[in-house]
Amino acid sequence: MIFFNLAERLMLVDMPGYGYAKAAKTLAREWQGLMLAYLSGRPNLQRVLLLIDARHPPTEADQSMMTLLDDSAVAFQIVLTKSDALSVAELALRSAAAELLARAHPAAHPKVIASSSREGHGIAELRAELALLAA
Repeated sequence: MIFFNLAERLMLVDMPGYGYAKAAKTLAREWQGLMLAYLSGRPNLQRVLLLIDARHPPTEADQSMMTLLDDSAVAFQIVLTKSDALSVAELALRSAAAELLARAHPAAHPKVIASSSREGHGIAELRAELALLAA
């Protein structure tokens, strides 16, 4: 895990990739256990940002993580990444599908953010969400 302390107002934690990471299965299970231990029983945890590649439908690992977060009563928000790789119409479809998916999960925040680190799309919106959490 990598910790980012933002002006003593908000701590961001980058956790190991649960679905895409090319690691041995035993190491991936250790990461999953570490994530679960970190997320469980943490009252100051405000929200998990669940990064999902917009180019693909949510994976089985994404679905499992959402269920785990629901079961652990940990609020999460879906952030679609690599949105610049899709046409406007494709991104609208993926965003709508992600919003439907979020509504199906009790721990999910209803607002889905589509982002692109390359083009900068959605970054200001993501920063605004984080600023609300830090307030």
